[in-house]
Amino acid sequence: MDSSSEKSDEKRQNGHNVFNVEEVDVAARLDSEQPLDPKVAERLRRKIDWHLMPLMCIMYLMTFADKTTLGQSAVLGIIQDAHLNQNQFNWLGTVFYLSYFAFQYPQNLALQKFPVGKWMSINIFVWAVALLSHAACKSFGALLAVRFILGMCEGAITPGFIIVTGMFYTRAEQNKRVGYWFLMNGFAIIFLGFVSFGVLHAKPSKFMPWQWLVIITGLITLVTAILFWFFFPDSPTNAHFLTAEERVQAVQRIKGNQAGVENKRWKRDQFVEALLDPKLWVMAAFAAIGNVVNSLTNQRQLIVSQFGFTPIQTTLLGCVDGVVEILTIWLGVTLAAQRVIGRGYAAAIMFGPALLGALLVNKLPSHDKVGLLFSYWVSIFVFTPFVILLGWIPAIVSGHTKRTTANAMVLSGYAIGNIAGPFMWKKQYQPRNHVPWSIIAACIGACTVLILLLRFMLQAENRRRDAEQRDDSYDDVYIKEELADGTRTEKHVDRAFLDITDIQNRDFRYVL
Repeated sequence: MDSSSEKSDEKRQNGHNVFNVEEVDVAARLDSEQPLDPKVAERLRRKIDWHLMPLMCIMYLMTFADKTTLGQSAVLGIIQDAHLNQNQFNWLGTVFYLSYFAFQYPQNLALQKFPVGKWMSINIFVWAVALLSHAACKSFGALLAVRFILGMCEGAITPGFIIVTGMFYTRAEQNKRVGYWFLMNGFAIIFLGFVSFGVLHAKPSKFMPWQWLVIITGLITLVTAILFWFFFPDSPTNAHFLTAEERVQAVQRIKGNQAGVENKRWKRDQFVEALLDPKLWVMAAFAAIGNVVNSLTNQRQLIVSQFGFTPIQTTLLGCVDGVVEILTIWLGVTLAAQRVIGRGYAAAIMFGPALLGALLVNKLPSHDKVGLLFSYWVSIFVFTPFVILLGWIPAIVSGHTKRTTANAMVLSGYAIGNIAGPFMWKKQYQPRNHVPWSIIAACIGACTVLILLLRFMLQAENRRRDAEQRDDSYDDVYIKEELADGTRTEKHVDRAFLDITDIQNRDFRYVL
């Protein structure tokens, strides 16, 4: 609301500011001055959890399972069947993230303009069709095309989930809720391990094991897309499972976030502010460097097999990867929820075991395959800090256009890291991959510095705001409303629903 175009819409009437309803958050109309009973808030949170978390968890499980079928397929025959060399296999991992990067900001704009749940449903449906199409691909070019489509569609899922989590949950709850749906990546690994084990034992047919894998996962994703269309809400202001009274209560519940729900109007001043905000560039750099390591996702089956395990053993051991990831993410978000630790320190703590694991994989002798395997499992701690960062975004960025831009910046960094990562896994470094593991260790060190820098920046800004005289610019603000009988009136709006940014709103305090 700082831009000149928006200022022109602002009118001074009866000694207070009056804004058009399009300028403020969609939840402004539902805002109430009535305090919310804590018992009512708790009951409402449980209801929201029951209706959101199962769908979000199933969806995130399937998206991770779908995009990592490539790595699982490496031990199920796709390299030989599609006549791929190591470089081409790496490119199939990279093209996914090239597409993800190219469509990241357009996807975030679409998530702001269109209903969030419906837009994600459409992308999930296209995603499922593209995954099923993998089964018909027997060449590098064909696989490259369908992987590109997967990357384009996946660009809507994580930012959409971050937006929805910010809409329905308080800042204290967001960290764990992001952890809950992100740790489904671990369950996806377990799921893929058992499916792969099953298809490896299937009787010979016209379909190869890797083709059965993509058909099974594709069909489940298709069903999930349909469920999402009919049951997943777009915002608490129109959620089908909430009564009219509960929608008002849901808005009241998240008022303390000082971030509102959403605004469908793109605001240039918020976009520019995001690009000039140093903390967002620190977050984007963290996401880029930290996700060079994420190339382990597609390489993990090859890495374990090169320790000296058979394809069957590798497939079953892959299930343990999932268990470790579940436990490490749960541990990370639990630590982050402790006030004395917080997000920044929790992320830094989780990097400690990850660094130890990477160094041990590099230094242990090749004949110690059990030691190498356990060291690899310890290195899985490296995935948790990025999960903590995703849960941190809605707690430190407000203003809907700024938030969608922040999502795009951070997830573009995520894509850049994933684009670069696969190319360090060259055939000349196999089987021990000393160079990739050295790069992973260096990335862990750099990310530890960045996440602590982010925390110190936020802490310093909070102290500056505590020392400032309170800014009352947004205290006396109203919107024009038309009642059912045609009467025009004005409604007072709390600054939490004015769709202003964390920099504009001096009452905003950053979660550490």
